[in-house]
Amino acid sequence: MTTSSKQPDDWALLLSVIDGPLPEIAKRFSQFLAPRIAHDALVIFTRECTGRPRKVAGRTNIVERVTVDELEVVKNAVDVGGPITMTARVAGEQRRLRVVRDATDTLLVLIPRQETARLPDLIDSWFALVAMSIRHRVAQASPDYLAESRAASSERARTITQLTEMHESTLTSILGTLRSPDLDDRTARVIASGSASDALIALRSVGDADRELSEESLDATIDRIQTELMPLVRHAGVDVEHARPPAAGQSLPGETAHAVRAIVRAVTAAFLAQPTPARMRIGWSADGESLLVEIRDHGSGKVDGNALRRQLGGRLQALDGHLDVEVIDDWGSRVTVRLPLDSPTRSPDEPLVSTLNPRELEVLGHLGMGKRNKAIAAELGVSESTIKFHVTGVLQKLQVSSRSEAGLIAVRAGIAPPPAR
Repeated sequence: MTTSSKQPDDWALLLSVIDGPLPEIAKRFSQFLAPRIAHDALVIFTRECTGRPRKVAGRTNIVERVTVDELEVVKNAVDVGGPITMTARVAGEQRRLRVVRDATDTLLVLIPRQETARLPDLIDSWFALVAMSIRHRVAQASPDYLAESRAASSERARTITQLTEMHESTLTSILGTLRSPDLDDRTARVIASGSASDALIALRSVGDADRELSEESLDATIDRIQTELMPLVRHAGVDVEHARPPAAGQSLPGETAHAVRAIVRAVTAAFLAQPTPARMRIGWSADGESLLVEIRDHGSGKVDGNALRRQLGGRLQALDGHLDVEVIDDWGSRVTVRLPLDSPTRSPDEPLVSTLNPRELEVLGHLGMGKRNKAIAAELGVSESTIKFHVTGVLQKLQVSSRSEAGLIAVRAGIAPPPAR
């Protein structure tokens, strides 16, 4: 009786966990679990989020020290399912962990306050919903999430580059000194030179490791989309040909790879929704600056191009992408997608834009269109004083003093208000 009366409350609370902003989902899930299992830290690890693969909550001295390499070791040590109890090195120390690895390959790591603490029976089901929500949000790739994720990726890359350059310069100077013929302690010089050389090699590899986390090869992207489309096309009985580019080795920014797979899935679903779907061809090419994907079929030519543009517009806008749809009745359809391989040239504003919450981003979009507070309030169905409060917050976070400056940032970042409902 008691258990059944509490379950609806649990599921209702879980809805609030998956309904808020994606970057804070670990904090909300931690708050949800806290009354059920006391823990010092919670980590969600997923490669779906290339900008922020770790989503953390809990004690700062733990979560700030948790590394991607440690989480990879934990993930590789457990099978899909759970929960399980294990001991592994996390945040630089051997710790007793409670771990769940979801079918989406998303990992949950809990560091309980008591080693004997037991996870709730429904933890794997609760986490399955959280993991599914994360995957869905990344697949949808809304402009605000892409801006936040891209800013995180570029900031991490910038930091590592700066550290690499600084330490490389320092170590090079040390090597030059130690190799000087004026130094007579040959043995010490050889040992120190070897150590410094090793340090230089290890330091340069940091940049390579970071690129592996934030990039995906084009071949891997094509392989993944083939796997993802397989159940869909098999059910429809349609053959899909993937024409790979002649040159191998091209890498895509992580956000671009996720976005293009979502776009191809959406276009394929639209093609298969026609009355008489026929054979499809997906052509891939990259010229070093842009990724070009051409999807065509020989069907009835009944694809709704306007619906596709509306569905994919926000994602393409966030990545400076372009979409062409060509439909000919009783002949077929062709959709061409072009995405830049480099991050859009708006990077100076991105770290500031990423600090805005969803409502502030919405208000910023209206500012970019030159709307006044009264018009924005009417559009969003709130009071004018509420909009004034949000505008003040936007100006402070963007570090500007006027609405026009904020509007200019919105235009540069490609942020527009969502379509009116």
